[in-house]
Amino acid sequence: MPLSEHEQRLFEQIERSLAEDTKFASAVRSTDPRFHARRRIIIAAIAVLLGLAVLIFGVAEKNPLLGVAGFVVMLGAVALGIQAFRRGRHPELRVVGGTTARRAAPRKGSLLDRLEDRWRGRAEGEG
Repeated sequence: MPLSEHEQRLFEQIERSLAEDTKFASAVRSTDPRFHARRRIIIAAIAVLLGLAVLIFGVAEKNPLLGVAGFVVMLGAVALGIQAFRRGRHPELRVVGGTTARRAAPRKGSLLDRLEDRWRGRAEGEG
């Protein structure tokens, strides 16, 4: 069912305002589980480097407790990174709603195109 001219203008106005709204984009990104997984992987990589530095410093200072502490930090960071990587690649996180039919469909490049496709799919599903 096509939209009337008035509805089309309103829809385009909403699309433009959403595309220009940085707060909205930030809020959507902050609720994306893949974003959190990526951030945890980066934190884990930094923690591995920090643990390596502590390990090397402990060996250089001939302090075995410091060296062991650095190794434990590295081990924990690697475990955190692997867990975050696995969660970030979980198939249910790829598409909002997690339906298999939508997951198989190729994604378009533009946010506005995806929103328009979702809007059309919603309208077709109701009618």
